[in-house]
Amino acid sequence: MLKGLGGLGEMAKMMKAAQDMKSKMAQLQEDLRHIEVTGEAGPHLVRVRVNGKGEVNGLEINPTILVASEQHLVEDLILAAIREAQAKAAALGESEMARLAHDMGLPAGMKLPF
Repeated sequence: MLKGLGGLGEMAKMMKAAQDMKSKMAQLQEDLRHIEVTGEAGPHLVRVRVNGKGEVNGLEINPTILVASEQHLVEDLILAAIREAQAKAAALGESEMARLAHDMGLPAGMKLPF
């Protein structure tokens, strides 16, 4: 008599799986905020620390390069270190998302979030 309702069980499973995925992705996003990567420019001249989300948390400048005539060099080194650190953070985030997708049984190469 209730044959037409058999699909509701599958729909409930899909909704539960979607909710689980949303929860796991939220946790991963939070975890990335607590992971730190470092970008460096020049041989130990400028270092930048960013979290896994790419947010800058710290900057270290070797005082030997703090000369007024070298201002443009210092600025370029800072930007290079920030870009390197943010690229590392982005790669880390992609790797963690891929791991999460794999753990959830999603096809390889599927990008999260959808």
